Amino acid sequence: MAYLLVRHQVKNYSSWKDSFIEDRLTRQKSGSRGGFVFRNTDKPDEVFILLEWDDHESSREFIQSGDWKEALERSGVCDKPDFYFLEDVAQPTM
Repeated sequence: MAYLLVRHQVKNYSSWKDSFIEDRLTRQKSGSRGGFVFRNTDKPDEVFILLEWDDHESSREFIQSGDWKEALERSGVCDKPDFYFLEDVAQPTM
C-alpha cells in the first residue's frame, strides 16, 4: 500500500478542517482511500495528513493537480506543505 504524508501550517484549524472535509470527494476521485488527520499538540495549527492510496503515481498526480492547489488556498494553508511518499513495510507487534 502507498501512503502520502502531508505537513502544513494553517491559519485556522477549524476553517481548514471544514474545507478538508468538503474536499473528500476530490481526493476519492483521485484515488485516495481515506486516512487520518493529526495536529501537533505544541503547535495546534500545524497539521499532518496521512492518506492511503493504491499507488504513489496517483498521489503524486493529485498533489500536482489544480484541484489540490485550489484546495490549499481555499482552506487557509499558510506555508509550503511538506510531502512524504511512504510505503507500508512492517507492522510491529506489541
